[in-house]
Amino acid sequence: MARILLVEDDKSIIDNLSAFLKKEGFDVDTATGRRAAMDKLNSASYDLILLDISLKDGNGFSVCSAVKANFNIPVIFLTASDDEYSVVAGFDLGADDYVSKPFRPRELVSRIKNVLRRSNKLGTIIEYKGITIDTEKGIAMKNGRDLFLTALEYRLLLVFFNNKGAVLSRNKLLEEIWNIAGEFVNDNTLTVYIKRLRDKIEDDPQNPTIIRTVRGLGYKVGD
Repeated sequence: MARILLVEDDKSIIDNLSAFLKKEGFDVDTATGRRAAMDKLNSASYDLILLDISLKDGNGFSVCSAVKANFNIPVIFLTASDDEYSVVAGFDLGADDYVSKPFRPRELVSRIKNVLRRSNKLGTIIEYKGITIDTEKGIAMKNGRDLFLTALEYRLLLVFFNNKGAVLSRNKLLEEIWNIAGEFVNDNTLTVYIKRLRDKIEDDPQNPTIIRTVRGLGYKVGD
């Protein structure tokens, strides 16, 4: 379970976002200002920091600078300041991502998982509806039995599971698997591989409950 430190001085955001992230399986701790955040960082370990720029006793830039100088923890800025200066300043300090308020909670979760994955702080085992992916060994199993996925099928399943709750368009999926399949992948190929993947992971491939079609938009795993 990834542990997140949410540094934010808006109580309603703290309460609502903490509750949502906990439902998504994260362990969440909070701090309302710069000093409190640094005290927490010096006394506990975290996998990621969600950091507001405007704090009552300073700003998020100073926290980010201290984190990058003293801790190996990824930072996502979470703020209403979406002007170019703030974005550039945040990235120059080493921020790993930047999300403007108001944000969509599920999009934020997807971004959190992407940052954790890039930072190698996301667990190597991913599970959903009897399907288990071991990203360290590069294998996928259903109810404990190897699914014997091809490289492209495995990559496609990993994309879906790393974006649970998000609707993925066909173009997005094509982008994600292009590095493996190269010029051999196209829209028709994607259709074929989604069918093959469903044949292997679904109890009833004709009525899929894991990889669901969202008519007119794409595909989705999870709620």
